[in-house]
Amino acid sequence: MKRRTMGQTTPGGGISEDGIDGGPVRTDMCIFGSPDDGYETLASYSNVFTRLMRRYKYLEKMFYEEMKKVLVYLKGFTEGDRMRLARCVAMWCSDSLLDPKVLNTLLQDHLVKDGLAADFICEVLLTAKNIRDVSTVRSLLRKAGLDSRLMEFLQANKRTDENFKNLFQQKGLAEILGIHRNLEKETSLKELQIYLTQQVGEGASVRDITVGVQEIAKKNNIMEPQIISAIWASVMEAVEWNKKEELVADQALKHLRVYAPLFAANTQSDRAELTLLVKVQEFCYDNMNFMKVFQKIVVLFYRCE
Repeated sequence: MKRRTMGQTTPGGGISEDGIDGGPVRTDMCIFGSPDDGYETLASYSNVFTRLMRRYKYLEKMFYEEMKKVLVYLKGFTEGDRMRLARCVAMWCSDSLLDPKVLNTLLQDHLVKDGLAADFICEVLLTAKNIRDVSTVRSLLRKAGLDSRLMEFLQANKRTDENFKNLFQQKGLAEILGIHRNLEKETSLKELQIYLTQQVGEGASVRDITVGVQEIAKKNNIMEPQIISAIWASVMEAVEWNKKEELVADQALKHLRVYAPLFAANTQSDRAELTLLVKVQEFCYDNMNFMKVFQKIVVLFYRCE
């Protein structure tokens, strides 16, 4: 491989040609000089890095730090070179050669403003999807800590659900919308769970808790089966249960009787009622002291409607 002098990046992502005869150049063997940007062609280039770092592990940390510097200056690359780089980054991240956290570097104001960050992350995710599968995309986003930050890749004045949807659909990544929706649901459920745990733990009135639960559920479109699961978990975790089987029954019935109106308010559907029964059954089977309490709990809920 013949070495040549290269141009230097300047603040803002430009290329300085000072002191270089004929302008900046690159080495003969370079991913940016590949004959085409196909996956198979680029894989042969990325494999060179993979083999080197598999043999010399100390290079991995250096590679990670250097890639952070490279991604900051995406503006200094041509559109074709950015695509080649994004595809190689996807290959390296998918092979666990490069820590996906490097993708956080893309959330630079100048990269987001110019749309370069969105284009680059989409190409990385699309490549991961095409060379592996959708689960790899989810894994990369989770490991990078970007699964809840995808909206930040859009320009500040375009961060709407409609623009978010259009971006990933146009890029061939409609699956991202499903991942995003599931994450929103998980976040909403965490909000509900935190609220319930806090309120039950502080001994708030059942009436106030019921109103609060309904407000959170309405705001986040949380369905009754999910609500009732969260209520059961919070109510049962709020107590230090007696270890004696003969005493735990009275303790459980007394505790659940207090919160019966809360359960009743959120079991208006057959599915919610079934979910509650299943949760009671699972809890009793997981906690042996409650084995003989299951029937009594069901009767209690039946009588309290």
